Amino acid sequence: MDWVQGAGRLLDAVSKANEGLADLTASEEMLARIDRVKTQLGPEGVDPFGFDPAYVRQLIGFGSWLYRYYFRCQVFGVQNLPQGRCLLIANHSGQLPYDGMMIALAAFFDGEPPRAVRSMVDRFVPNTPFVSPTLARLGQVLGTPQNCERLLKDEQAILVFPEGVAGLNKLYRDRYRLQRFGHGFMRLALKMNAPIVPVAVIGAEEQAPSFANMRLLGRMFGLPALPLTLAPFFGAIPLPTRYRLHFGTPMFFDGDADDEEPAVAQKVREVKNRLQSMVHDGLEAREHIFW
Repeated sequence: MDWVQGAGRLLDAVSKANEGLADLTASEEMLARIDRVKTQLGPEGVDPFGFDPAYVRQLIGFGSWLYRYYFRCQVFGVQNLPQGRCLLIANHSGQLPYDGMMIALAAFFDGEPPRAVRSMVDRFVPNTPFVSPTLARLGQVLGTPQNCERLLKDEQAILVFPEGVAGLNKLYRDRYRLQRFGHGFMRLALKMNAPIVPVAVIGAEEQAPSFANMRLLGRMFGLPALPLTLAPFFGAIPLPTRYRLHFGTPMFFDGDADDEEPAVAQKVREVKNRLQSMVHDGLEAREHIFW
């Protein structure tokens, strides 16, 4: 029966993840890749946004375990990443942003040269204890236009989830249906002459299936949502679904960042339609959630 086979595959996934726990230390190859990442470090060894390669060295072994053993990421088209400035536009889900982490690790482990993808985080994150300083040291940045422009001028790769929190906390019944896209990323792409790389994430939608969202209670804790999910601790411990990351060919757009809203909205629709098509193709190609 399908459910019996699926349960067996889930146990296999957990077993492989346990095997990887035997060695969480960073290999020489991982450390060498960190040294190759393009950054603008100050005298304290961190960049103006707090990115700290020394801190990355301490956690990259754990990141490798998540990437190789827990989510068992398969990556397609990572060679489409330009070496200079670019905006990565991806679908968002999973209650907690493991999808952003896996995209960044794909660019680091499987990209050539290795890239330090800088994710634009929501405004509530800097007020979250412990999480905010950790994310900053790993290179994640408050998602303001000014921050994004500075990083693009430095030829960095910027990850943006245009669905925002609405995508991250979507219910299971809405999985793989892109929510409304914000338009800010397109105006930045036009202003900074940056190509857009669509990234379809397959697997994150099932890592923490949510059947309800207690938004009012979440706001009491300063959170935009509080999902009820089958994964433990509100999705903090996700199910070991298998990730498939599809990097599309870069999209280039002409126009002015100050164009009227209808002109910008049409360009945003082009990106959204391309990404939704990639998501559909990715779902068609996979065999099962856990393998």
